[in-house]
Amino acid sequence: MFALWTWSGRDTGPAPRGPGDPETLALAVPVGIGGAIEVVDVATTLVDPETFAAGAIEHPGRSVQFWQGMLRDVITDPVAVAPAATNIGAPTMPVAAHAVPDASGTAIVSAERALRVLRDTETVAAELRSTLKAHLRPYQARGVGWLRETVDAHGGAVLADEMGLGKTVQTIGFLLGRAAMGPQLVVCPTSLVGNWMHEIERFAPGLRVVAWRGGRISAEPGTVVVAGYPTLRLHGALLGGQRWATTVFDEAQALKNPRTQVAKAARALEATATVALTGTPIENHLDELWALLHLVAPRLFGHRTQFRRRFVRPIHEGSAAAAARLRDAIDPVLLARKKIQVAAALPAKIHSNLLCDLTAEQEELYDRLLTQAIEDGFGSGIERHGRVLAALTSLKQVCNHPGLVTGDLAELTGRSGKLDLCTDILATNLATASPTLLFTQYRQTGEVLVRHLADRFGVAAPFFHGGLSQTERAAIVSRFQADDGPLVLVLSLRAAGTGLTLTRAADVIHFDRWWNPAVEAQASDRAHRIGQTRPVTITTLTSTTTVEEHIAGMHDRKAALTDLGDASGIATLAALPDNQLIEILRRKREN
Repeated sequence: MFALWTWSGRDTGPAPRGPGDPETLALAVPVGIGGAIEVVDVATTLVDPETFAAGAIEHPGRSVQFWQGMLRDVITDPVAVAPAATNIGAPTMPVAAHAVPDASGTAIVSAERALRVLRDTETVAAELRSTLKAHLRPYQARGVGWLRETVDAHGGAVLADEMGLGKTVQTIGFLLGRAAMGPQLVVCPTSLVGNWMHEIERFAPGLRVVAWRGGRISAEPGTVVVAGYPTLRLHGALLGGQRWATTVFDEAQALKNPRTQVAKAARALEATATVALTGTPIENHLDELWALLHLVAPRLFGHRTQFRRRFVRPIHEGSAAAAARLRDAIDPVLLARKKIQVAAALPAKIHSNLLCDLTAEQEELYDRLLTQAIEDGFGSGIERHGRVLAALTSLKQVCNHPGLVTGDLAELTGRSGKLDLCTDILATNLATASPTLLFTQYRQTGEVLVRHLADRFGVAAPFFHGGLSQTERAAIVSRFQADDGPLVLVLSLRAAGTGLTLTRAADVIHFDRWWNPAVEAQASDRAHRIGQTRPVTITTLTSTTTVEEHIAGMHDRKAALTDLGDASGIATLAALPDNQLIEILRRKREN
């Protein structure tokens, strides 16, 4: 994307009018009487390269004229464009045309670098037009080029684009360029093995893709082997006996704990290039980021103790300078782009957070279960963690439906405020034929929702959960995405929270709340992905006066820490003294 901004000769002005999307960006500009260069927030308009190249800009400055001319040349013949802005006979690029600062605000991107990125991106796009059966957006072509140059320089890379920006197709484009170097390996959650097989066959028919679950490995160049993380954990020695041209770890947050068997097996693989894909490089704390960086670039990030001393501790103490140093340190090997930066055409997400009243039955059962837990005591150490989790699970299930605890599920309607409110939303969506995704974290709750939809509306809603086979999961996704597919799909938050594309739906409902907002956001992005043409409405249902309100409150606080990590909700509760823990769990009747 290109950022257009205005300059009065002494100061920045309002964002230019015209096609594009408004965004405030940090740029290096002259400030004050002396004209010293400083990093300040500037109002800009983001436009894609084709729109920028063809557009008529009102009162264009030298930087606009330079880039428009260069874009037209490079689109015509990317190879012919000189890599430097200072070649003899070439126009000099104005500083304003590459005033993008680094994280610490001590340097800006060079003119040569800016032009090389443009040229390489167009070269990649032109090359892949004949082999990749997909139209790459400019930022996706840039992603393929970035993977190539980063792997060449450091041996590995972390592609951490926001959910829905097409990490899979970018990676397939990267794999295509390395097909002749030897066999390549993709490791992913088991639920996504079929999805990777399908996407490679769809976008890169020139590659041979094989699902591997053990046994002899097909190791010819041009072959891509796809395996699940459990397979890597169980058969890592067999995979480690093969030299891979490339290993790709999808949903790489599965490797965030370097001490697990699967993480050790991942590090033991021999590969010329290692790529980690994740929309959430940090889910809970910065050590998870180190684990990914160490996996892909052990020469740069080899010492965990040094990483903690230089970054983790000062950042946790509130050091903005340490946070800037970290962003500078990871910039060579980690690319994390937001939708607003690169895919402005994606529709907006509309969030609706609804509070649901408990029924009298829910109130009585909630209070009784908590009283019993208090009388039994929460214990200490490992036992305390287990008892807190058990109490929390029971209370949250009461919030969903009291029958999930009592076992009395003969009659569902009228006993759960949350279910009744959800029913009203679904009734409207069904009446308007609006496909809907309905997420829950509990298997039994999902089964109750499926039954309720059948009883109340005569709707046969599929249930996507961890107990299904890979074939069954793929069939559910394919059926739902069809034009005549079911109008409601019930999904397990964990089993379906990553990797799937379900853009037929523009309505998402979270029936219960998860501690980590990143997990809910990932699930919501099953609908808010490229290919979506409508605004996506995301509705969260929270039982008022209960522990669910505490969880909802934690989401706001955690969201502010997304870039630097957050803490485990259950561990946080277990660490509290009894009186504070009980106060959080107790129903707040005054609400």
